[in-house]
Amino acid sequence: MDPKFRVDVLNQTVHPQTLVWFALHQDYSETYVFTENPPNESRAGEVITKRLLAGERGHYGPLEHPSITFSCGFFPHSVMQQARTHRVAVSFDVQSMRYTGNRICQVADGLLDMEDVFYLRPVGTYSDRQGKKYTYTEEHRSEDVILCKAAAQRYCHMVRYLGLAEEHARGILPFDFRQHFVVTFSMRSFLHFMDLRSKLDAQEEIRNLCDLMWPHFAAWAPEIAAWYEKSRLHKARLAP
Repeated sequence: MDPKFRVDVLNQTVHPQTLVWFALHQDYSETYVFTENPPNESRAGEVITKRLLAGERGHYGPLEHPSITFSCGFFPHSVMQQARTHRVAVSFDVQSMRYTGNRICQVADGLLDMEDVFYLRPVGTYSDRQGKKYTYTEEHRSEDVILCKAAAQRYCHMVRYLGLAEEHARGILPFDFRQHFVVTFSMRSFLHFMDLRSKLDAQEEIRNLCDLMWPHFAAWAPEIAAWYEKSRLHKARLAP
């Protein structure tokens, strides 16, 4: 995994499993649940996994109430593009290349390391979607570093000296420049995202995103996370 990738939590529902318990309990309770005393957070999680999730019952509605917000940094543009296809109960704000092009010029000026702004995979052996293996060599990567630096210099020249708008000049940049983004998931939408994007044939870099998000989720909702790890993680089971 690229050491620059990072994920931090900006905000999260307090006692998320207790909130899900209230929603679940109201489905079946004849009383007004606000007046009831809930179990503690850990016990609430145990009730949820037993009554909602065990046996793939598919009653995911109560999981829509808690939410968690991540700050995701230094991921390639391709990851943001894939992640942003998920729009149901998911909200994004993404670093715009119309307004943040100065970092490209800083690369051209030698003030920022090229790999702070552009993403290239590490040297190594990879496989395509059909399982065919290939090697990305040091020579290949060195050539790509040169191309990225040249693109940064051309971009800077276009903006500074030719007067082009940033949204025009960005068209010549390598596709996988790095982008930061903020994303908020409901608990249900996060698990759905994990179903699709942590599966073993997903693109490596978006799996890295999932791997960095997951410990935060597990600390936030440990009983639900333990159920998911046992029954669904990496298994490409699509949640309803």
